[in-house]
Amino acid sequence: MKIHIKNGHVIDPKNKIDAKQDVYIAAGKIVGIGNKPADFAANHTIDAAGLIVSPGFVDLSARLREPGSEYSATLVSELHAAAAGGVTSLACTPDTQPVLDEPGLVEMLKHRAKQINLAHVYPLGALTRQLQGKLLTEMCKLTEAGCVGFSQADNAITDTQVLWRACEYAATFGYTLFLRAEDEYLARNGVAHDGEMASRLGLKGIPAAAEGLAIASILRIALETNTKVHLCRLSTAEGVALVRDAKKQGIKVTSDVSAQHLHLTDFDIGYFNTHANLKPPLRTMRDKDALCAGLKDGTIDAVCSDHTPVNEDAKLLPFAEAEAGATGLELLLPLALKWASNHKLSVADAIDRITTQPAAILGIAGGNLSVNSDADITIFDPEQVWTVTPSRLVSQGKNTPFLGLEMIGKVQYTLLHGQITYQARH
Repeated sequence: MKIHIKNGHVIDPKNKIDAKQDVYIAAGKIVGIGNKPADFAANHTIDAAGLIVSPGFVDLSARLREPGSEYSATLVSELHAAAAGGVTSLACTPDTQPVLDEPGLVEMLKHRAKQINLAHVYPLGALTRQLQGKLLTEMCKLTEAGCVGFSQADNAITDTQVLWRACEYAATFGYTLFLRAEDEYLARNGVAHDGEMASRLGLKGIPAAAEGLAIASILRIALETNTKVHLCRLSTAEGVALVRDAKKQGIKVTSDVSAQHLHLTDFDIGYFNTHANLKPPLRTMRDKDALCAGLKDGTIDAVCSDHTPVNEDAKLLPFAEAEAGATGLELLLPLALKWASNHKLSVADAIDRITTQPAAILGIAGGNLSVNSDADITIFDPEQVWTVTPSRLVSQGKNTPFLGLEMIGKVQYTLLHGQITYQARH
């Protein structure tokens, strides 16, 4: 199919395009931007007047709940949510049931996602068997099966000798380790930031030092082994400072922050709002400001949705017993735009953090609108105001601390390989 996207404002940070231009698509590829290719006759035209045309978004952390947790969500439901959120490429964590530590499981997941054909799914393989932090997985075979990196999800490796060997192995083959930094002992049984709010509510706290200690350990080992490390979902000012210093030292480190942590603090727990029970926990205003500043100055490279659909029953429990996590694929765009607006940055800056930067971290070809690249495109209205309600969310998980709040910015069309996978209802 040949598609002509006309009258739209094209923003592609990688290629430094920020202008009103037309986009031409044929056979699933972008064949022209600005100038119409010779002999191009469109089968379908999309009028993007008043809209922004950008690369499809790239999400560094999404739990798709398959295999094993289909009662919370399914691959079909969450990939539909990805399309509705303009996300065309996403990395999924290995903490499925069973864990993604065998090539056959990775191949099955890739095959299922390709059949559904709503987004490119890039699995992160388990770094250790069963995520137990003891025995390393066969990273070479997992890479051949389709893994783009290796992760422990929310399971820390407490044995630093195992982490050292994992880093040596990864460095040998050029793999990237995606690690969430949290000291398991300091964080044990904690459900909220260790501060005034947790004390007032009688909740077991997780000190900010739990992140700082773990980051310091990971960075030191990464320095010694020359390993590429990506620190997932920073939550503290101390963490931002450590990453900033590490980058100055030349350590191969990148990092991301969840969209929720750019806008919320531990006070948003309110009176035990389980939708605000997240991993890592929401921190203080000082931490939030440091995260926003770190994202602005490039210390933090990207924003992720940290999409975690949770079964409704698991959120109706008391706060300390409720399952942590929030749905986020459909909120990635408006929350990124709000961050940019709050800090007097451009829409292009917001798009950069959810396209160019995460694509570079994953080492994939997406996140840009280069001619001859796959036509993975998101078209959105940066001014549309909408309210987050369960009925408006496509995801099977309706759990988000933003329920009932107004958002600005809504996806109108999503294209994957030049096929329209989502179109907003009017």
